[in-house]
Amino acid sequence: MFAAGVLATCGGSPAGADPTVAPSSAGDAIQRMIDLSRQSEQLNQQALDAQSDLDGKLAVQHDADAKLAEATQKVADAKDEVRRYQPIIDRTAIAAYQGARTNRLFSVLLSDSPQQLLDQISTLDLISAQTADQLDRFKKAAETAGAAESTARTADEAARGAAKKADAVRTDLERKRTDLSGAITDVVQAWTGLSTRDKATLAGTPFPPGFDRDSLLKGLVPGSGTSALAAALTRIGDPYVWGATGPSQFDCSGLVQWAFKQVGMEVPRTSSQQAGFGTPVARDQMQPGDIVFFYSDISHVGIYAGNGLMVHASTFGVPVAVAPIGATPFHSARRF
Repeated sequence: MFAAGVLATCGGSPAGADPTVAPSSAGDAIQRMIDLSRQSEQLNQQALDAQSDLDGKLAVQHDADAKLAEATQKVADAKDEVRRYQPIIDRTAIAAYQGARTNRLFSVLLSDSPQQLLDQISTLDLISAQTADQLDRFKKAAETAGAAESTARTADEAARGAAKKADAVRTDLERKRTDLSGAITDVVQAWTGLSTRDKATLAGTPFPPGFDRDSLLKGLVPGSGTSALAAALTRIGDPYVWGATGPSQFDCSGLVQWAFKQVGMEVPRTSSQQAGFGTPVARDQMQPGDIVFFYSDISHVGIYAGNGLMVHASTFGVPVAVAPIGATPFHSARRF
């Protein structure tokens, strides 16, 4: 596949093609198109990663805000409880300050009869028990209020920190989206400038010479990986679109995610996230259905089809196709 071969010359980073410089030949025009597409693919994956990061930060912020609201309500409830016992505590404190005599000796001195003494002692015991119980409840309510306020302060700090991180990621995402938008414009302009013949050369063929899709499908052993490969093979010829996840247009990681979703497996959205999913597989141990990653920044991914081939959504102007994995700088492989 010609496009895959040209891609191999791009290395692990954007070539920085200048869309304002007119190509000197058809080959140069195609190469510029590939260079720009490679850059846009990197930016697309970076923007998707930033969006995923933002979603995570917003979830943390939402959780922190919920905990802050809960802690604030607990502070209010605890203070209400303190206020409920405060009048009783105030009256007890005032009575003690004014010298109120409520002990048993005072009752003996003032009693006119044994029965009156017993009655006074019983009353004093009851008052003492009630006061002690109320004092204990007041103390617990005050402690609860203090703990709730401490928790609320911690929750407030967490919420502020989460919001700050989310804002920083949001700013980064907006910048990446702006960069991607500019890159896409350059790619589309470069593609528009290609001749019909050059566009056909860029698109290449859906299968390499001698590839037999039907024979491959018949030889697959049912399983999540091989079943996902079979699903991906049904999308041959669908266009590459930045950020697309199917069902009829894809970017590279969108195709992988869609294929595994067809067999009931949820996998991460971006190529870098997918590179941490599943189990590592050595290059010489790869089997059809394994996932292969490319470039040092893991900005491209495909599904291994065996015999050194993969199914992937390559780049703008190149439909989903089967291509050699050796045409792109190999990074790693995983088994989902």
